[in-house]
Amino acid sequence: MLSKPEIELTILLPCLNEAETLAACIRKANSFLTANAITGEIVVADNGSTDGSRRIAADLGARVVGVAERGYGAALLGGIEVARGRYVVMGDADDSYDFTNLGLFLDKLRRGADIVIGNRFAGGIAPGAMPFLHKYLGNPVLSFLGRLFFSVPVRDFHCGLRAFRVAAVRGLRLKSPGMEFASEMVVRSALAGLMIVEVPTTLQPDGRNRPPHLKTWRDGWRHLKFLLMYSPRWLFFIPGAALIASGLLLAAMLSWGPMHVFRDIILDINTFISACFFTIAGVQLVSFGSISRMYAAISGFLPANTRAMTVLRHATTDRLALGGALLAVLGAAAFGYALNAWAMQDFGPLPDPMIPRMVLGGMTMIVIGMQVLFTGFVLGILEIPVQGAPRAAWPPACRCEGE
Repeated sequence: MLSKPEIELTILLPCLNEAETLAACIRKANSFLTANAITGEIVVADNGSTDGSRRIAADLGARVVGVAERGYGAALLGGIEVARGRYVVMGDADDSYDFTNLGLFLDKLRRGADIVIGNRFAGGIAPGAMPFLHKYLGNPVLSFLGRLFFSVPVRDFHCGLRAFRVAAVRGLRLKSPGMEFASEMVVRSALAGLMIVEVPTTLQPDGRNRPPHLKTWRDGWRHLKFLLMYSPRWLFFIPGAALIASGLLLAAMLSWGPMHVFRDIILDINTFISACFFTIAGVQLVSFGSISRMYAAISGFLPANTRAMTVLRHATTDRLALGGALLAVLGAAAFGYALNAWAMQDFGPLPDPMIPRMVLGGMTMIVIGMQVLFTGFVLGILEIPVQGAPRAAWPPACRCEGE
């Protein structure tokens, strides 16, 4: 008995009421498979269409898979789960992408790439194909942040036409049901050390008479939120470090009294108060970052073998509790000394500008000490479920860090 030939390529089309354009997409995909003698299949992941899309797909020989959970990502995840091909090419079913020209994508996969992403800016965007805000603000900014946060060599982070080894993407355990799925695929691939390459592709105006499913501000925010949550370094550590540095610098400059800036500007006690607030806020952000980074490593959605985790492993509960307690005691001593000096003046006007600064500095040290102490306990609590577990069970090291 002859075995069925192995399916090399699955062309996956997420679909929600795409009756106007679905047939054109399927015909173009079939044309590509036939022209290049590729053993393949076309899968339409239907997300609850009510306009006859399912019947159109079935009549043209596509395999229709119903996905109950609504959302762009949910539809794609449903299609990826049932794909029979070694490789998958996914693309929107609105006839904006050229499914007859997928050779570059497949060639890169055959040469060893894990993820191949189209670059519409390199291949060409037809007039009217991409809204002004998406073309000149949303996509460039989010793509820049993606490259900055995760060192991903991708300039079109949200191109909907991409290809991948199905085994590699299934291994990522992607979960996002919405439009942020596009970001999750790239970010999780980078964190897992997969090979990501980019090829030029074109974008044409879609063939629909209705508005697109994509909502500019809502989905843009969801992409940005995803990038930030997967990068505690940029969400917490870098802003926190900047606040601490600026606060300590200002406090040091104003510790001995007022300071003249330029000719008419004098920085005095109000600026010193602001410096104390900056420092406290910065320590809080670093504390939040430490807690989130530890949780991310333990839960497995970020790698554990990174510089941040190396530091956190040395920042034990005992050390943080001791350091925080000592800092709080020093702050209380400074506060007590200043209070006593004020009492010696019968709580009247203070001729020495150092005294109010010592009061503020001491209170700041107390607050920061308590923050550090309790952060140590929270980090210790997070580690309780994995006490005794081998570190090798944690996520492995990878080429890119998403701290």
